[in-house]
Amino acid sequence: MSRKYKFYKPDGVYFVSFATVNWIDVFTRRVYKDIVVESLNYCIQEKCLIVYAWVIMSNHVHLVIASKAGALEDVMRDLKRHTSKAILKEIEDNPQESRKEWMLWMFRRAGEKNCNNSKYQFWQQHNQPEELGREAYDIDRTIAYIHENPVRDGFVDRAEEYPYSSAVDFAGGIGRVNIEPA
Repeated sequence: MSRKYKFYKPDGVYFVSFATVNWIDVFTRRVYKDIVVESLNYCIQEKCLIVYAWVIMSNHVHLVIASKAGALEDVMRDLKRHTSKAILKEIEDNPQESRKEWMLWMFRRAGEKNCNNSKYQFWQQHNQPEELGREAYDIDRTIAYIHENPVRDGFVDRAEEYPYSSAVDFAGGIGRVNIEPA
């Protein structure tokens, strides 16, 4: 793994992005997004993850995160491992998934090219963590970027209308992931 994709400061706040292999649009179905949401909430409760902001797009996830204790790289590894297994199983078992054969073929093909996998590869290997400065502007600007993703992609007109994002929390509502105020 490249040194530029590492979490260097245990107490740092990081912007993290991770995407499906070949940028496959898996997250067009609610059931797959819900697996990521449940996993984030589990990591918050059980693995000391702090989530300040998040969004799930059609083929990638953006987070602003930190850790109360422990190594963020371990939490991210576990999160990606669990979600990949759970989502792949859901794809395999979902009788309404019209893209099942194609997606599984793509994930199997990616897995065969990477000796770290036993069968499939769901996520790209890296997380692209970028440490954010302690200045509120840096964090606020990154959170605004995350929240505007669904607007830029034309999913919604206003960021807080997108249910798979923390923008609803920032607009005074209660979202799906237990975030901490930035």
